[in-house]
Amino acid sequence: MIRSMTGFASATGALEAYSWAWELRAVNGKGLDLRVRAPDWISGLEAALRKTLSERIARGNVTLSLRLSRSDEAGTVEINPGQLDATLRAIAVITEKAAAAGVTLGPVSPAEIISLRGVMEQQSTTEEAETASLAEALRAEADALIADFNDMRLQEGAALQAVISGQLDAIAVLTRQAAELAAARGTAQAEALRRNLARVMEGADGADPDRVAQELALLAVKSDVTEEIDRLGAHVSTARVLLEQGGPVGRKLDFLTQEFNREANTLCAKAQSTELTACGLDLKALVDQMREQVQNVE
Repeated sequence: MIRSMTGFASATGALEAYSWAWELRAVNGKGLDLRVRAPDWISGLEAALRKTLSERIARGNVTLSLRLSRSDEAGTVEINPGQLDATLRAIAVITEKAAAAGVTLGPVSPAEIISLRGVMEQQSTTEEAETASLAEALRAEADALIADFNDMRLQEGAALQAVISGQLDAIAVLTRQAAELAAARGTAQAEALRRNLARVMEGADGADPDRVAQELALLAVKSDVTEEIDRLGAHVSTARVLLEQGGPVGRKLDFLTQEFNREANTLCAKAQSTELTACGLDLKALVDQMREQVQNVE
Protein backbone atom coordinates (compact mmCIF):
# COMPACT_ATOMS: atom_id res chain seq x y z
CA MET A 1 0.00 0.00 0.00
CA ILE A 2 1.05 3.57 -0.58
CA ARG A 3 0.95 6.10 2.25
CA SER A 4 -0.13 9.70 2.40
CA MET A 5 2.44 12.27 3.48
CA THR A 6 -0.07 13.96 5.80
CA GLY A 7 -0.92 12.48 9.17
CA PHE A 8 -1.49 13.12 12.87
CA ALA A 9 -1.19 11.13 16.09
CA SER A 10 -1.13 11.99 19.79
CA ALA A 11 -0.65 10.09 23.03
CA THR A 12 -0.23 10.62 26.76
CA GLY A 13 1.61 8.62 29.37
CA ALA A 14 3.00 8.61 32.88
CA LEU A 15 5.77 6.98 34.91
CA GLU A 16 6.04 7.53 38.64
CA ALA A 17 6.25 11.30 39.19
CA TYR A 18 6.37 12.11 35.45
CA SER A 19 3.59 12.65 32.96
CA TRP A 20 3.84 13.58 29.30
CA ALA A 21 1.97 14.29 26.10
CA TRP A 22 3.07 13.49 22.55
CA GLU A 23 1.98 15.10 19.30
CA LEU A 24 3.16 13.94 15.88
CA ARG A 25 2.00 15.62 12.68
CA ALA A 26 3.15 15.82 9.05
CA VAL A 27 2.33 17.74 5.89
CA ASN A 28 3.54 17.44 2.30
CA GLY A 29 7.19 18.08 1.53
CA LYS A 30 9.70 17.44 -1.24
CA GLY A 31 11.93 15.43 1.08
CA LEU A 32 12.07 14.45 4.76
CA ASP A 33 12.23 17.44 7.09
CA LEU A 34 12.22 16.48 10.79
CA ARG A 35 11.51 18.86 13.66
CA VAL A 36 11.82 17.26 17.11
CA ARG A 37 11.04 19.10 20.34
CA ALA A 38 12.04 17.04 23.38
CA PRO A 39 13.57 17.81 26.82
CA ASP A 40 17.30 18.19 26.38
CA TRP A 41 18.09 16.95 29.91
CA ILE A 42 17.24 13.38 28.90
CA SER A 43 20.49 12.42 27.26
CA GLY A 44 20.21 10.90 23.79
CA LEU A 45 16.41 11.08 23.60
CA GLU A 46 16.18 13.57 20.73
CA ALA A 47 18.81 11.72 18.68
CA ALA A 48 16.99 8.41 19.24
CA LEU A 49 13.67 9.93 18.19
CA ARG A 50 15.19 11.42 15.04
CA LYS A 51 16.73 8.07 14.12
CA THR A 52 13.44 6.21 14.61
CA LEU A 53 11.47 8.77 12.61
CA SER A 54 13.93 8.72 9.71
CA GLU A 55 13.79 4.91 9.59
CA ARG A 56 9.99 4.75 9.48
CA ILE A 57 9.02 7.87 7.54
CA ALA A 58 10.45 8.52 4.09
CA ARG A 59 9.03 11.90 3.11
CA GLY A 60 7.16 14.93 4.44
CA ASN A 61 7.54 17.86 6.83
CA VAL A 62 7.30 16.06 10.18
CA THR A 63 6.99 17.66 13.63
CA LEU A 64 7.24 15.64 16.84
CA SER A 65 6.74 17.41 20.16
CA LEU A 66 6.97 16.02 23.69
CA ARG A 67 5.71 17.97 26.72
CA LEU A 68 7.05 16.47 29.94
CA SER A 69 6.04 17.52 33.46
CA ARG A 70 6.91 16.40 36.96
CA SER A 71 4.81 16.45 40.11
CA ASP A 72 5.87 18.46 43.20
CA GLU A 73 6.38 15.20 45.06
CA ALA A 74 9.29 14.46 42.79
CA GLY A 75 11.65 16.59 44.87
CA THR A 76 12.00 18.77 47.96
CA VAL A 77 12.13 22.55 48.18
CA GLU A 78 15.30 23.85 49.85
CA ILE A 79 17.14 27.12 50.30
CA ASN A 80 19.86 27.93 47.82
CA PRO A 81 22.60 29.17 50.19
CA GLY A 82 24.58 30.97 47.54
CA GLN A 83 21.59 32.82 46.17
CA LEU A 84 20.41 33.69 49.71
CA ASP A 85 23.80 35.19 50.62
CA ALA A 86 23.81 37.23 47.41
CA THR A 87 20.27 38.45 48.11
CA LEU A 88 21.10 39.50 51.71
CA ARG A 89 24.21 41.36 50.55
CA ALA A 90 22.14 43.15 47.93
CA ILE A 91 19.55 44.12 50.59
CA ALA A 92 22.34 45.44 52.85
CA VAL A 93 23.80 47.55 50.04
CA ILE A 94 20.39 48.95 49.14
CA THR A 95 19.63 49.78 52.78
CA GLU A 96 22.98 51.50 53.20
CA LYS A 97 22.59 53.52 50.00
CA ALA A 98 19.06 54.52 51.00
CA ALA A 99 20.20 55.67 54.46
CA ALA A 100 22.99 57.74 52.92
CA ALA A 101 20.42 59.40 50.69
CA GLY A 102 18.14 60.08 53.65
CA VAL A 103 15.58 57.47 52.61
CA THR A 104 14.17 55.19 55.26
CA LEU A 105 13.23 51.68 54.12
CA GLY A 106 10.89 49.37 55.97
CA PRO A 107 12.04 46.03 57.29
CA VAL A 108 12.19 43.07 54.92
CA SER A 109 10.41 39.96 56.12
CA PRO A 110 11.75 36.41 55.65
CA ALA A 111 8.69 35.58 53.57
CA GLU A 112 9.56 38.36 51.13
CA ILE A 113 13.14 37.13 50.90
CA ILE A 114 12.28 33.51 50.13
CA SER A 115 9.79 34.62 47.48
CA LEU A 116 12.61 36.16 45.45
CA ARG A 117 13.71 34.22 42.38
CA GLY A 118 16.37 31.60 43.06
CA VAL A 119 16.36 31.77 46.87
CA MET A 120 14.22 28.65 47.13
CA GLU A 121 14.69 25.86 44.63
CA GLN A 122 13.37 22.37 44.10
CA GLN A 123 16.00 19.76 44.73
CA SER A 124 15.51 16.93 42.28
CA THR A 125 15.58 13.42 43.57
CA THR A 126 16.06 12.12 40.05
CA GLU A 127 19.00 9.81 39.75
CA GLU A 128 20.66 8.40 36.67
CA ALA A 129 18.75 5.12 36.90
CA GLU A 130 15.43 6.96 37.10
CA THR A 131 16.30 9.09 34.06
CA ALA A 132 17.32 5.96 32.13
CA SER A 133 14.02 4.21 32.89
CA LEU A 134 12.11 7.36 31.89
CA ALA A 135 14.00 7.55 28.59
CA GLU A 136 13.28 3.88 27.89
CA ALA A 137 9.56 4.35 28.56
CA LEU A 138 9.45 7.40 26.30
CA ARG A 139 11.22 5.61 23.45
CA ALA A 140 8.85 2.65 23.71
CA GLU A 141 5.82 4.93 23.62
CA ALA A 142 7.30 6.84 20.68
CA ASP A 143 7.38 3.56 18.72
CA ALA A 144 3.66 3.04 19.37
CA LEU A 145 2.93 6.68 18.48
CA ILE A 146 4.73 6.39 15.14
CA ALA A 147 2.89 3.12 14.43
CA ASP A 148 -0.47 4.86 14.98
CA PHE A 149 0.73 7.76 12.83
CA ASN A 150 1.69 5.46 9.96
CA ASP A 151 -1.59 3.54 10.27
CA MET A 152 -3.45 6.80 9.68
CA ARG A 153 -1.24 7.59 6.70
CA LEU A 154 -1.89 4.10 5.30
CA GLN A 155 -5.64 4.66 5.53
CA GLU A 156 -5.32 7.95 3.67
CA GLY A 157 -2.97 6.22 1.21
CA ALA A 158 -5.61 3.59 0.47
CA ALA A 159 -8.06 6.34 -0.42
CA LEU A 160 -5.43 8.04 -2.60
CA GLN A 161 -4.63 4.75 -4.33
CA ALA A 162 -8.28 4.22 -5.21
CA VAL A 163 -8.56 7.73 -6.67
CA ILE A 164 -5.31 7.49 -8.65
CA SER A 165 -6.20 4.01 -9.96
CA GLY A 166 -9.51 5.37 -11.20
CA GLN A 167 -7.73 8.24 -12.92
CA LEU A 168 -5.29 5.81 -14.57
CA ASP A 169 -8.25 3.78 -15.86
CA ALA A 170 -9.74 6.96 -17.33
CA ILE A 171 -6.40 7.88 -18.95
CA ALA A 172 -6.18 4.39 -20.47
CA VAL A 173 -9.67 4.83 -21.94
CA LEU A 174 -8.77 8.23 -23.43
CA THR A 175 -5.52 6.78 -24.81
CA ARG A 176 -7.48 4.07 -26.65
CA GLN A 177 -9.88 6.71 -27.96
CA ALA A 178 -6.91 8.76 -29.17
CA ALA A 179 -5.52 5.73 -30.99
CA GLU A 180 -8.88 5.13 -32.70
CA LEU A 181 -9.21 8.80 -33.64
CA ALA A 182 -5.63 8.86 -34.96
CA ALA A 183 -6.32 5.79 -37.11
CA ALA A 184 -9.49 7.37 -38.53
CA ARG A 185 -7.62 10.61 -39.06
CA GLY A 186 -4.89 8.71 -40.93
CA THR A 187 -7.28 7.54 -43.64
CA ALA A 188 -8.64 11.05 -44.10
CA GLN A 189 -5.11 12.51 -44.13
CA ALA A 190 -3.95 10.05 -46.81
CA GLU A 191 -6.85 11.04 -49.04
CA ALA A 192 -6.18 14.73 -48.38
CA LEU A 193 -2.51 14.26 -49.25
CA ARG A 194 -3.42 12.62 -52.58
CA ARG A 195 -5.75 15.47 -53.48
CA ASN A 196 -3.16 18.08 -52.45
CA LEU A 197 -0.47 16.35 -54.48
CA ALA A 198 -2.69 16.26 -57.57
CA ARG A 199 -3.56 19.94 -57.12
CA VAL A 200 0.08 20.95 -56.71
CA MET A 201 1.15 19.00 -59.77
CA GLU A 202 -1.57 20.57 -61.89
CA GLY A 203 -0.59 24.11 -60.93
CA ALA A 204 3.18 23.85 -60.91
CA ASP A 205 4.98 23.49 -64.21
CA GLY A 206 8.24 21.61 -63.94
CA ALA A 207 7.72 20.54 -60.33
CA ASP A 208 9.44 17.30 -59.43
CA PRO A 209 6.69 14.83 -58.47
CA ASP A 210 9.06 12.78 -56.30
CA ARG A 211 10.21 15.86 -54.40
CA VAL A 212 6.66 17.03 -53.79
CA ALA A 213 5.68 13.55 -52.62
CA GLN A 214 8.64 13.50 -50.19
CA GLU A 215 7.63 16.83 -48.64
CA LEU A 216 4.04 15.70 -48.20
CA ALA A 217 5.20 12.42 -46.69
CA LEU A 218 7.42 14.36 -44.26
CA LEU A 219 4.41 16.40 -43.14
CA ALA A 220 2.51 13.17 -42.56
CA VAL A 221 5.35 11.78 -40.42
CA LYS A 222 5.50 14.96 -38.34
CA SER A 223 1.80 14.69 -37.54
CA ASP A 224 2.01 10.99 -36.59
CA VAL A 225 1.05 10.42 -32.93
CA THR A 226 1.73 6.69 -32.69
CA GLU A 227 4.76 7.14 -30.42
CA GLU A 228 2.88 9.48 -28.07
CA ILE A 229 0.00 7.02 -27.75
CA ASP A 230 2.39 4.11 -27.16
CA ARG A 231 4.23 6.06 -24.44
CA LEU A 232 0.96 7.02 -22.76
CA GLY A 233 0.03 3.34 -22.57
CA ALA A 234 3.48 2.47 -21.19
CA HIS A 235 3.20 5.20 -18.53
CA VAL A 236 -0.19 3.85 -17.42
CA SER A 237 1.32 0.38 -16.98
CA THR A 238 4.32 1.76 -15.05
CA ALA A 239 2.11 3.80 -12.74
CA ARG A 240 -0.04 0.76 -11.96
CA VAL A 241 3.07 -1.27 -11.11
CA LEU A 242 4.24 1.47 -8.72
CA LEU A 243 0.86 1.57 -6.99
CA GLU A 244 0.92 -2.21 -6.53
CA GLN A 245 4.52 -2.06 -5.34
CA GLY A 246 3.60 0.43 -2.61
CA GLY A 247 6.02 2.11 -0.23
CA PRO A 248 7.54 5.57 -0.81
CA VAL A 249 6.82 5.86 -4.55
CA GLY A 250 5.52 9.45 -4.54
CA ARG A 251 8.56 10.93 -6.30
CA LYS A 252 8.40 8.37 -9.11
CA LEU A 253 4.67 8.91 -9.57
CA ASP A 254 5.20 12.66 -9.66
CA PHE A 255 7.82 12.25 -12.38
CA LEU A 256 5.43 10.03 -14.35
CA THR A 257 2.70 12.67 -14.24
CA GLN A 258 5.15 15.10 -15.85
CA GLU A 259 5.75 12.56 -18.61
CA PHE A 260 1.99 12.04 -19.03
CA ASN A 261 1.59 15.78 -19.44
CA ARG A 262 4.41 15.97 -21.98
CA GLU A 263 2.81 13.30 -24.18
CA ALA A 264 -0.64 14.91 -23.90
CA ASN A 265 0.83 18.27 -24.95
CA THR A 266 2.55 16.73 -27.97
CA LEU A 267 -0.63 14.87 -28.91
CA CYS A 268 -2.56 18.16 -28.96
CA ALA A 269 0.18 19.87 -30.98
CA LYS A 270 0.13 17.13 -33.64
CA ALA A 271 -3.61 16.49 -33.62
CA GLN A 272 -4.74 18.29 -36.79
CA SER A 273 -8.20 17.04 -35.88
CA THR A 274 -10.92 18.60 -33.76
CA GLU A 275 -11.85 15.28 -32.18
CA LEU A 276 -8.24 14.31 -31.43
CA THR A 277 -7.49 17.76 -30.00
CA ALA A 278 -10.50 17.46 -27.68
CA CYS A 279 -9.28 14.05 -26.57
CA GLY A 280 -5.82 15.46 -25.87
CA LEU A 281 -7.28 18.31 -23.81
CA ASP A 282 -9.31 15.82 -21.78
CA LEU A 283 -6.10 13.90 -21.16
CA LYS A 284 -4.32 17.05 -19.97
CA ALA A 285 -7.14 17.89 -17.54
CA LEU A 286 -7.13 14.36 -16.14
CA VAL A 287 -3.34 14.31 -15.76
CA ASP A 288 -3.48 17.60 -13.83
CA GLN A 289 -6.08 16.11 -11.49
CA MET A 290 -3.94 13.02 -10.97
CA ARG A 291 -0.85 15.08 -10.26
CA GLU A 292 -2.70 16.91 -7.45
CA GLN A 293 -3.37 13.52 -5.82
CA VAL A 294 0.12 12.16 -6.47
CA GLN A 295 1.71 15.11 -4.68
CA ASN A 296 0.13 13.80 -1.45
CA VAL A 297 1.85 10.39 -1.78
CA GLU A 298 4.89 9.66 0.38
